[in-house]
Amino acid sequence: MARFGFTPSRYGPLGWRRVSRPVDFVVALGIIGLLAIAGAVLQYRLGPARTLVGAAQAIDGDSLRLSGEELRLEGLDAPEYRQSCADQVGRQVDCGRAARRALQGLLARGLVTCEIGKIDRYGRGLARCRQGETDINATLVRDGQAVAYGDYRSEEEQAKAAGRGLWALKFERPETWRRGHAR
Repeated sequence: MARFGFTPSRYGPLGWRRVSRPVDFVVALGIIGLLAIAGAVLQYRLGPARTLVGAAQAIDGDSLRLSGEELRLEGLDAPEYRQSCADQVGRQVDCGRAARRALQGLLARGLVTCEIGKIDRYGRGLARCRQGETDINATLVRDGQAVAYGDYRSEEEQAKAAGRGLWALKFERPETWRRGHAR
């Protein structure tokens, strides 16, 4: 007889009928395994949150190489390297190369710090980069070397109003240009 008149319960803490301790153990391991898998999937979808610091080189107007990794600047879209635009009299301007030169000019000023939050569909880290106090992403859009792509709408409006960079040219948005030109 149990002490104080209580008998051991056949039910677990949630009111479930206890089967046996080994079965409870296997169920607990299964739940822990499912949580681990869910965490891994979430980590993969969100990407690692990390910071890289160092000297960087421009690949094109919105991509750079830092510490051996290829990163894409988040929240903007720059003309593709081979993309050209037209000035007011119709002459061709290599706006893709100009965007790359603008990014390279910002990167050449010193060490760059990039916060990487997500991964794009090509496996590149999506980064928000700074060079000292300068927000590189915002500066490229504000100078008209890139268009807003999810963020930096106010910087795009400033560039458009002042007729800077791309906004002084006749251009096709990079996203539209890519659709018509295979990689």
